[in-house]
Amino acid sequence: MDCMTAAVAQLSTMRALMKTKAGPGLELTDAPMCATGPGEVLIRVLRTGICGTDLHIDRWDRWASGVVQAPLILGHEFVGEVAAVGPGVTRVRVGEIVSGEGHLVCGRCRNCMAGRRHLCIRTIGLGVNTDGAFAEYVVLPVSNVWVHRESIPLDVAAIFDPFGNAVHTALAFPVLNEDVLVTGAGPIGVMAGAIARHAGARHVVVTDVSGYRLTLARAMGATVACDISRAGVDNVAAELGMSEGFDVGMEMSGNPAALRSMIAQMSPGGRIAVLGLPSQDVPIDMATVVTRMLTLRGIYGREMYETWYAMSVLLQGGLDIAPVITHRYGYEQHADAFATAGSGRCGKVVIDWTRPTGPGAL
Repeated sequence: MDCMTAAVAQLSTMRALMKTKAGPGLELTDAPMCATGPGEVLIRVLRTGICGTDLHIDRWDRWASGVVQAPLILGHEFVGEVAAVGPGVTRVRVGEIVSGEGHLVCGRCRNCMAGRRHLCIRTIGLGVNTDGAFAEYVVLPVSNVWVHRESIPLDVAAIFDPFGNAVHTALAFPVLNEDVLVTGAGPIGVMAGAIARHAGARHVVVTDVSGYRLTLARAMGATVACDISRAGVDNVAAELGMSEGFDVGMEMSGNPAALRSMIAQMSPGGRIAVLGLPSQDVPIDMATVVTRMLTLRGIYGREMYETWYAMSVLLQGGLDIAPVITHRYGYEQHADAFATAGSGRCGKVVIDWTRPTGPGAL
């Protein structure tokens, strides 16, 4: 047993941010130390990112109350250092810097057996259906551990999960030389726009109603960041000399009006990747979908592990997503971190688990 593993073995509790009981709010408390079994990896958490899913659980809305069983440690966006490995683990070593795939799959269903693990019918979510990474330590099956072979900033490594959503969406269809419309300038939408430009799109138009996030989209490389409360997308397309509509759409907002508008703006044969989850049924103009021969493709999570490989290669190739990270807090500032993440006046918010306080805005 190496020295790091020996030190960890002495711990009986760890600090964790938990939903301790049904209802709004979270509590930073002591939780039982993780146990590492065969085929598992114990990770000392260094940074975590706050996801919209975490905000739903914090607020205890209708979705959260129907899915989450308290007590639960939240969190699925993280980077950490391998602290120990269980029996049978050989490809991951103590001391390596890793992130984790938060979708835990069964490995036995038709899609898992065919190598399409992102389509597993029995997927459970880290930090949703089982204890997650908002803690000093987290345990994952070795099959869910991604080792960062190249040196990257810890804050960036912490958001590989949402970065993967953006990559999966942005590369669902070829974008080289295409005109791309992204509806929703949240962090994932902003990253998707940056990926599309990096992958060779001609124009990338990002729409939203938040001035803060549209400014972030411009900083991340959007050709045009359009406030749709002031100007229509059709006007932007005309100004860019696009006479036949957009070739590729990425719907990131979950807003029914955004999807309907996107369908109306697509060129014949256009392709739409839909990541945004609506909270209600979305009536769409199927006549336009049929007569323009549009393709709509749902996107969920990341392809395991083709998307993870693509993320690493994109960063090695010069894509910079660091500007999307706008705030960092220490773990004792979790309430401020969640308030900032829920305000809309931010990009990605990161919690530093190595210190109790942090700078806030970067």
